[in-house]
Amino acid sequence: MCNMAIRNTAKGVVIHEGKILLNRGKIEGRECYALPGGGQHPYEDMKDAVVRECLEETGYRVIPGELMALYEEIRDNPELREKHPDYTHIVYHVFLCRLADEEMFAPVEMDSNQIGAEWIDLNALDGAPLCPSPFWAHMRVLLNNGIPKFLGTLHRP
Repeated sequence: MCNMAIRNTAKGVVIHEGKILLNRGKIEGRECYALPGGGQHPYEDMKDAVVRECLEETGYRVIPGELMALYEEIRDNPELREKHPDYTHIVYHVFLCRLADEEMFAPVEMDSNQIGAEWIDLNALDGAPLCPSPFWAHMRVLLNNGIPKFLGTLHRP
């Protein structure tokens, strides 16, 4: 059995003028849109992590609000667990955010699979390739309800 850590990740749902800010990238060979955000640094609180990650990946400064959702992803593939133990059990903390201002800076640290960041009309989300699925299956309810929700655990190979 290998040593592993549970990775905390902060994600931002940034809504502005009827659009949502998403990262466009390639995950497992297919192009899709995902929420901006990433891993929490040691001794960094989750809201500071989402601010830093959104700025690094999208170039926008955000102000995080309340926690919208929590979900986790567990990779079940033994080879992947052995090779990348710190990336096979991730807990996602999803915060509703707003822009601090409309000024966009150049992204300084995009994810390796990220192509860019785009504003997508909220009404166009139903037909867009979105990942990961646990969050997007509940997106409309989360935006309308305002009550944080545990979205469950996704086991992946």
